[in-house]
Amino acid sequence: MAEDIKDEIVLNDDELICVLTGNKKKANAKELMLQSIILQMNEEYGFEMSDMKRDYTFSFQDEEDKRKRVSVDLAIFRAGAAKEPENLERICIVCDSKVKAADPKKGVEGALNYALRASSCDFGLWTNGDELHFSQRIEDAIGNEKIVDIADFPGVDESIEDMERKGDRSQPRKPANDSLIRTFKRCHDYIYGNEGRKKDAFWELLNLIFCKIYDEKRRYLCAERNESYHRQFWVGVKERNTPEGQRAVAKRIKSIFEQLKADAIFKEVFAGNEQISLSDYGVAYVASEIAKYSFLDATVDVKGTAYETIVSNTLKQEAGQFFTPRNVIKCMVEMLNPTINSRVLDPACGSGGFIVMVLDHVRKQITKNMFSELEGALLEAKANSDAVNVKVKEYAENMIFGFDFDPDLKKAAKMNMVMAGDGHSNIYNINSLEYPNGTLPDVEKVSESVANSIKHKGDIDECDSAYSLDNALGKFDCIFTNPPFGSKVEVASTIAENYELKAFTAPEVLFIEQCYNFLKPGGKMGIVLPDGILGNPKMESVRKWILEHFKLLASIDLPVEAFLPQVGVQASLLFLQKKTALERLVDPNSEMYDVFMAIAEKVGKDRRGNVIYERDDDGAEILFVENKEWASYNHNGELISRHRTERVKHVDDDLPKISTAYKKFLEGLL
Repeated sequence: MAEDIKDEIVLNDDELICVLTGNKKKANAKELMLQSIILQMNEEYGFEMSDMKRDYTFSFQDEEDKRKRVSVDLAIFRAGAAKEPENLERICIVCDSKVKAADPKKGVEGALNYALRASSCDFGLWTNGDELHFSQRIEDAIGNEKIVDIADFPGVDESIEDMERKGDRSQPRKPANDSLIRTFKRCHDYIYGNEGRKKDAFWELLNLIFCKIYDEKRRYLCAERNESYHRQFWVGVKERNTPEGQRAVAKRIKSIFEQLKADAIFKEVFAGNEQISLSDYGVAYVASEIAKYSFLDATVDVKGTAYETIVSNTLKQEAGQFFTPRNVIKCMVEMLNPTINSRVLDPACGSGGFIVMVLDHVRKQITKNMFSELEGALLEAKANSDAVNVKVKEYAENMIFGFDFDPDLKKAAKMNMVMAGDGHSNIYNINSLEYPNGTLPDVEKVSESVANSIKHKGDIDECDSAYSLDNALGKFDCIFTNPPFGSKVEVASTIAENYELKAFTAPEVLFIEQCYNFLKPGGKMGIVLPDGILGNPKMESVRKWILEHFKLLASIDLPVEAFLPQVGVQASLLFLQKKTALERLVDPNSEMYDVFMAIAEKVGKDRRGNVIYERDDDGAEILFVENKEWASYNHNGELISRHRTERVKHVDDDLPKISTAYKKFLEGLL
C-alpha cells in the first residue's frame, strides 16, 4: 500500500527523487538517463542497490607517480564489500546527449576506458542516452593491459567466460523500465544514420525483431517435441568486433529470416522475396543490442510501448497516421472487460493497440485462473509460461480480429500481436466500411476465419440472424475502435449509399453503423468519437439513430490533451450495447435506465506531451513510498522474486480511476 509522504519532501517541477539515494536531483536528461541505468543494473543485471554508489570519486597514481582523481557517475562494488576502489566491479559513465562517444575527454576512451585503467575494475559502460558502449579491461598474450569493446557485460555472479561459454544457451534478460524503448530507438537510429536505409530503417529493424521473436517461439516448439532448445538469435560478447564474427552473426540471422518467411505464422506478413539488406556489421550491431532481451517474457506494457514508439514515429512521418494513447486503450478494455469467450474486433486496427491490449487483458485472466495460488511478481512471471501461452495462442487464433485498409498497418499490427505472444492473429487488409464487399486482398479470408471461430466457440445461435452466415457481420461479442476522424477525408458516395446514415460521409459516423452491423445482438462496443457527434445540433439524427439501435452504457469526456501533441481533437469515449430485435421495438424516448458518465480532466500529460504528476493543494508534486516487486532470473536460470522500497510520483491520470468507478457502478456500489 502506498503511503503519502508529501509533508517530508516538496519537489519542484524540475526535480526528481534519486531511486538510489532518496535525495532530490535536477530532472535533466543526464539525470533521467542515470536513473534508468541504476534501475537497469538492479532489475536486469541483478546488482543490489546497497552495492551501488553514484557520483563516486577515487584516487590513483599515474605512470609518473602523480596522484590523480577520477569521478564516475555510478560505481558498483563486490556484494557486501566496502565501497573502496579495490572492490569496484562495474563502472558506469553517463553523459549529456551532446557528448559523443568519440569525444577525447568525455567519450568512451577519454572517460570510461581511462577510469578502467585507473582502477581494478574490469567492466564498464558509457552512454549519452543515444549510444551505449561496453568495455572490458584485459591482458593480452604477453601481459600488456588493453581495453576491448564488448557487446554487453556480465550480471551479478556471472563472468565473461560464462557469457562466452553459454552462447546459444544463454538466458536473455527481462527488460526493465525504459531500456527496451532506448534499445529500439538506438537500433533504428543506427540503421537510419549509418546503413543508408533512411526510407526503410523501421522495416529493416522490424525484420530483425521478427527474427528474434521467431527464435524465442522455437523454445515452445522444442518443448512440445521434447527437443533441446538452442538459441539461434545470439551474439557472442566479442563477436561483432571482427569481420569473421560479423559474418557469422549475419549468416545465423539471415538463416532465421529464411525459416521465418516459410513459417505459417508469418506467411501473410511476408511476400517471400524480402531480404535483410543491412551490412554484416549492421546486422551484428542490431542483433547484439536486441539479443540480450527476452521479448516474450517482457510485459505487454514494456514491449508494446517500445514498439509503438518506433511505429508511431515512422508511420506518422510516412502517412500522417495517429495512434490511440495506451492509457485510453487500457481504460476502454478494462471497462468492457472481454473474457476468453469474447470474439473481439477492431475494424480500424492501425498498429494493433486495442487488440494487443485485449490479448493482454485475457492473458491475465488465464494466468490467474491457472495459478490462483500465486500473486504479485511471481504470478506475473507465469503469464509467459508454456501452459498459459498455449491457451493465449488458442484464444488469439480464434477470437481476436483486426481490419485495416492500409497494408503497412496490417503488417505493423501483425508484428505487434506476435510480440504480445500470439501464434497467429486474424489481421486483415480490408476496407471495413465496404465489407462484405470490396476489392482489397483479404475480403474472402475474413469470412473463412470468422466461420472457423464460430465453429471453435459453437455460438452460431448467438449470432445476428439478420445477416448472412457467409460473412463476418453480426458475429462479434465486443468491438474496440478509434475510427479515422479529425481530417477532411470523406467516404465515397458509392460506399455511403449502403448505410442508413448515408447523409453523413464522415467516416466516424459510418463506422458507428458498421460496428452495429458487426456486433451480435447484445454485443458491446467502445468507440472513440469526436465531440461533434455528441453535441453538434446538426448531428441530432445520428444521436437518435444511436439510441434507437444501442443501449447507452457509458460516456467519458476526454480533455484535448488526450491526443496532443499528435493532433488537437476534442473527443469522447462512448460505450454501447447492441439492442436485440425485441429491445428495438421499445420507443427509446420511453426507456429508463442508468448511464455511467464521467469527465476525465487529466490524462497524464500536458498539451506538449510532457508527463504530469499528482500534486497537493499547494501545487507541490506528491511522493509515495512503495514496495517495488519484480521477478528476474539469477545466473542459474532460476526465477526469483526481488523487492526494493522507493519514493515515486504518481502520474495524474483520471482514466484508471474512471474504469474502477465503472466497475463499482456495475456492481451497484455507486
